[in-house]
Amino acid sequence: MSHLVVTRWGARVGARRMPCAIGRGGLTGDKREGDGATPLGAHRVVGGYYRADRMAQPAAWLAPIGPRDLWCDDPTHPAYNLPVQAPFDGSHERLRRGDPLYDLVLATTWNFPDAEPGRGSAIFVHQWRKPRHPTEGCVAFHARDLRWLLRHIGPGSVIEISG
Repeated sequence: MSHLVVTRWGARVGARRMPCAIGRGGLTGDKREGDGATPLGAHRVVGGYYRADRMAQPAAWLAPIGPRDLWCDDPTHPAYNLPVQAPFDGSHERLRRGDPLYDLVLATTWNFPDAEPGRGSAIFVHQWRKPRHPTEGCVAFHARDLRWLLRHIGPGSVIEISG
């Protein structure tokens, strides 16, 4: 598997370069929940999800997103920065969104699996809203580039986010 390098100017895998979007808060070495920043450092892909109702399984290691799938973003909850199922009493983000942003999503090791409360949750690689439109802290790509990435990165691949 390849190594993905992300900067504020774009991303690359080997010689291939592609545009990407980062968090509205820029890049940070001091990530906090809700700051909208993308955390600097080397993170690994730990898994991923896809919308089976919208596409065929793009890689064997991806799990389908069901209607009850959520991600806990509540720093006071014991399930902070972990996948959970509805109904869920803590603050959370729906993985099954109405828009296509999470049709294909890769989870990273940022503050996972032993999350430190308040250090940020749900730092994913996913589809962008529009070219370079800021995220809430994730790294986002055009759907075409995200599908290309899936053929070159997978569980254990390093995502190096640098200034």
